[in-house]
Amino acid sequence: MTSVLYDAPGPNAKRRNVFFSVVFFVLLGLLLWWIWQTMDEKGQLEWALWKPFTTSEAWTTYLLPGLADTLKAAALAMIIALPLGAVLGIARMSDHRWVRVPAGAVVEFFRAIPVLLLMLFANEFYVRSTGIPSDERPLYAVVTGLVLYNASVLAEVVRAGILSLPKGQSEAAMAIGLRKSQTMTSILLPQAVTAMLPTIVSQLVVIVKDTALGGVMLGFTELLNTRSTLAANYANVIPSFIVVAVIFIVLNFILTSFASWLEGRLRRSKRSTGAVLGADKVDDMNAAEVGGTYGTGAEGRI
Repeated sequence: MTSVLYDAPGPNAKRRNVFFSVVFFVLLGLLLWWIWQTMDEKGQLEWALWKPFTTSEAWTTYLLPGLADTLKAAALAMIIALPLGAVLGIARMSDHRWVRVPAGAVVEFFRAIPVLLLMLFANEFYVRSTGIPSDERPLYAVVTGLVLYNASVLAEVVRAGILSLPKGQSEAAMAIGLRKSQTMTSILLPQAVTAMLPTIVSQLVVIVKDTALGGVMLGFTELLNTRSTLAANYANVIPSFIVVAVIFIVLNFILTSFASWLEGRLRRSKRSTGAVLGADKVDDMNAAEVGGTYGTGAEGRI
């Protein structure tokens, strides 16, 4: 069987695929064995280093509070960056130059600056210009940096998603008399959301991971920062890194799995139901059209 995108592999190709698959898994096994042996030689597999993670103190004192702050900062950044990015992306496509040019300048400016630099600038701004308490300032700085950078990136995602739609969609909307705002909100955005969703989710995963930058540079008590305190108290640096990495993997896997489920649900909801109109319904529609109430004005005129 052949596909429009590729030809089905023949016997030789199948044998090559099996060979490469076997080689890959053998090399992967050797790599895992080497990592295990190296950690064992360095004493990183001793039970004393892993035992703290079986007690409640390590979780309730260090890891869970850090995870809570990570989720708090990421959630705030997502809630603010998503609508702000959508507004900036739509503004970049405006017919009005006084809207399009400033929006483009904002997007290009903040998209070009590293998110860590934005966090540092935000922290210095809050130190000198606001009365935010010192214990809350790292959270504000982290969220501000994440919002400014990711809103700019999401603006380009929104713009690209809308521009990827067939031009006939907007032309059809204009043909039936919809305003530009109605076309955008009722026709273009609902269709573009499904196409944009994988990229948006990838950016949300980036937001979750970038919260760690605030812990390293600003002392924000997120998951990676509390890990360093835990490792200092229990002298288990490598095991603590591994546990935190697993937590991040599980967290981002849940986020991407939810997004995949949501994307599939959106695609299914947009499919035609395949309903067939009965003869009585068709007669009613024809009668309405003849009577001037279907697609015409009150007097039968378009």
